[in-house]
Amino acid sequence: MSGPIYAIFSDIHGNAEALSAVLKDAAEQRVTQYVCLGDVVGYNANPSECLEQMRALGCPIVRGNHDQYCSFDDDLTGFHPLAADAVGWTRRQLSAEQQKFLADLPLVRRVANFTAVHSTLDMPDMWGYVFESLEAEASFNYQMTTVCFYGHTHVPLAFEKASEVTGGLYNRLKISLEKKYFVNVGSIGQPRDGDNRASYAIYDLENKEIQLRRVPYELTATQEKIRKAGLPERLAVRLAIGR
Repeated sequence: MSGPIYAIFSDIHGNAEALSAVLKDAAEQRVTQYVCLGDVVGYNANPSECLEQMRALGCPIVRGNHDQYCSFDDDLTGFHPLAADAVGWTRRQLSAEQQKFLADLPLVRRVANFTAVHSTLDMPDMWGYVFESLEAEASFNYQMTTVCFYGHTHVPLAFEKASEVTGGLYNRLKISLEKKYFVNVGSIGQPRDGDNRASYAIYDLENKEIQLRRVPYELTATQEKIRKAGLPERLAVRLAIGR
């Protein structure tokens, strides 16, 4: 009997069409377990539906910054106007019970033999971005497992630490127990690497291999929902260009 195969995904951001496409693709890849790296809600028009789909899966979830912003009524002064509009709208779509669920999510989780976090391991509640090796180094100092998956940037990158930290784009990674890996799985609901397809990763524990997956979805349907909801037009436009 083969070992567990995990689908690791992040930054769904209320995009129901992208989430459905990813879950369908994951099932076709014989995935047996799921892990969500946060930001289930925010930006797109189906936050409640995506959250309930995650809860129905019963998978481990960590809290993202938008999960946090949308679960409290904190003042949005100082936010980027685009994010503030989306957060304010999303808050109104979620029930008090759903907001509490998001607020109670942990910032970091150990799953099987790997770690899950939304942003960074050194200061997970400060929502720092990791795009470069020097930024990854800080998290490696707190990483107790061979592999840690993260999200937040919406850009799939992988960093390896042996004698030094190196990193960049990836399609497949063969995991060596002699190294550590800090791996971004990209975004399901709002990719920002110039590829508008939904992004997630598959981790085959038995074969010690990580594969990045890109999945097309009904993008125009998501855009139409954004416009119908009265969310900012830019949120619809950016989905098509993957930025």
